Amino acid sequence: MPMWRSSISRFARPLARPATRPRALVLNSRRWATSTTPHSTASDPAEVEALRCLELGTSKLEDGDVLAAKELYLRSTEIRRTASSLFNLGVTHYHLKEFDEAIASWKEAIVLQPSSPDAHTNLASAYLMSPMARPDLALKHLEIASTLSPEDPEIAFNLAAVLEATGKLEEALEQYKLSKDQGIERASLHIRNVSAKILGRRMKEAEEAEKKAAP
Repeated sequence: MPMWRSSISRFARPLARPATRPRALVLNSRRWATSTTPHSTASDPAEVEALRCLELGTSKLEDGDVLAAKELYLRSTEIRRTASSLFNLGVTHYHLKEFDEAIASWKEAIVLQPSSPDAHTNLASAYLMSPMARPDLALKHLEIASTLSPEDPEIAFNLAAVLEATGKLEEALEQYKLSKDQGIERASLHIRNVSAKILGRRMKEAEEAEKKAAP
């Protein structure tokens, strides 16, 4: 199993929420989307029906009926494609291991709402968990998510895990320390491990430099 698949902490648990529920930022948190749009109007029948399908889909997803939720989210996107409906549709694809479809949904959601750290985080997850993993693209979107939400300790931890897996040890160490400072205690172990890797690499580089310098 690639390192990032064993280290990432929140990617496998994205869900959807009605707009009235708060976004959680703790371990085992759920990654929610809102169910309204900037142009929502109570008098627009299409908007009302799209929102009804979105909220029913959320209810089904919370009950564990992913397939029913998927159909409702599909119906919502057919009526009106919004960042929220696409985000939540991507969640159902992800749970069903339909990673290409999840990627497509979250990429479109990001086009509509590029400032969503959750969408970037979940997209990174799909890139990592796909059979054809793309850690380079996952890293790109985690870096964007970190920029959008610099105080989110879980994003920092997951970014560190991918940085470590791709050999960027100094940057990984910085992100692990950030996540620990913000309350992720398990980052301490990773800080020790990465620090040891950095020390070992520096010692090896010093030895190789000495050999090259020797007559």
